[in-house]
Amino acid sequence: MTDQRMTRPARAALASAVAVLALAGCGGKSELQPAPGQSLPPAPYAAEVQPTPSELITPSVQARPQRSDELLRRSEERREDRFNLPPG
Repeated sequence: MTDQRMTRPARAALASAVAVLALAGCGGKSELQPAPGQSLPPAPYAAEVQPTPSELITPSVQARPQRSDELLRRSEERREDRFNLPPG
């Protein structure tokens, strides 16, 4: 039976390849533009200006609400939930 652990040079090569790929992913940041021959979608109803591509892909507060990091300091009874019904 052969030993299937990686040798030190193989691990170093794998680590450097992962590092190069990670750095390559964060290199090209440029302003978003519509594809050639395409235009932006129409402005929303009653909008005064056409949103930019960056504004179009930024989620609203309703789409991504802020996370509450407040920790529970003491045990509390749950409020009555009229929708918590048994199955059936």
